[in-house]
Amino acid sequence: MTTIPTPEAELAQVSPRRLSRASTGADAVFTASARTIGASVLVITGGVGAFLAWQAYPTLRRYGWSFFTESQWQPDQDVIGIAAVLCGTVSVALVAMFFAFPLALLTALYISEYAPARIKSTLVALIDLMAAVPSIVYGLWGFFLIMPHAAELALWLQRHLGWIPIFQVADTDPNAATWDATRYVSSAFCAGIAVSMMVMPMACAVMRQVFSQTPPGEKEAALALGATKWGMVTSVVLPFGRGGIIGGTMLGLGRALGETIAVVLIVSPAFEVKPRILEVGTSTVSSLIAGRFGEASTSQLSALLAAGFVLFLITLVVNTGAAVVVNRSRSGAGVD
Repeated sequence: MTTIPTPEAELAQVSPRRLSRASTGADAVFTASARTIGASVLVITGGVGAFLAWQAYPTLRRYGWSFFTESQWQPDQDVIGIAAVLCGTVSVALVAMFFAFPLALLTALYISEYAPARIKSTLVALIDLMAAVPSIVYGLWGFFLIMPHAAELALWLQRHLGWIPIFQVADTDPNAATWDATRYVSSAFCAGIAVSMMVMPMACAVMRQVFSQTPPGEKEAALALGATKWGMVTSVVLPFGRGGIIGGTMLGLGRALGETIAVVLIVSPAFEVKPRILEVGTSTVSSLIAGRFGEASTSQLSALLAAGFVLFLITLVVNTGAAVVVNRSRSGAGVD
């Protein structure tokens, strides 16, 4: 007599299928390749930092905290410090971001929200192409074309905003019948304008990518409630992309802090801690290394690498902060 199994018996005999999350085939190759490339980037970055730290140790042990507080760089007299070049580095970077931030933000908004579809890809390609232009081209452009006009703008700023310390120029009269243009060129202000054109494409690319991920439903809901195009942008797109705006700005700041060739071509080296950005003469860490590296002795080379190590740490902190802000923001989350 044949026994017909009951549904309960059939369920008891069925064992759950074991699922494997291990990648196979092409997925396994891609996973291994991505992990290898990611690990190699971390190893290379860590190796650069370790090398700079090892080379900087003799200088830091010899000069101690005076290496960070001394402004003069006179290796022949055993006087070395990076206070002046750190001040110049920050000044050039802040001037660059003052011009680059609004340009990057407005360009990203125009491309993502206002540009016609037929020219949007062209604009994206042009912005990306700006990031591929060599630094020396921007330096020559800033030296020959921007600096004469920047000097006139610097005179105007001193004339109308000279009561603010950063817009003062020592030993000059902005209201004189004839003005000395040589007092307003080769400054942190002129170099910052050139650097701003170099960091703008990077910041714009990050902002544009984040703005493009704004949920369409939220944008359409704002328009359906009667908001204007600009009202929708200010109430939906900008709040959604706040993390991208901050992250892109900080990434651009990291690039501005380390820019070298354009600054070397424009600025007149001066080792003085001064907040006056319009005045001729300044120096940055990267321009110091580029200018003194070829003729440096062993001890001087260690000092230059110590300055590079400080710049490496500053840039690493800025870029890491940008990555954390972008990852913790809502930008890109919950988008279909």
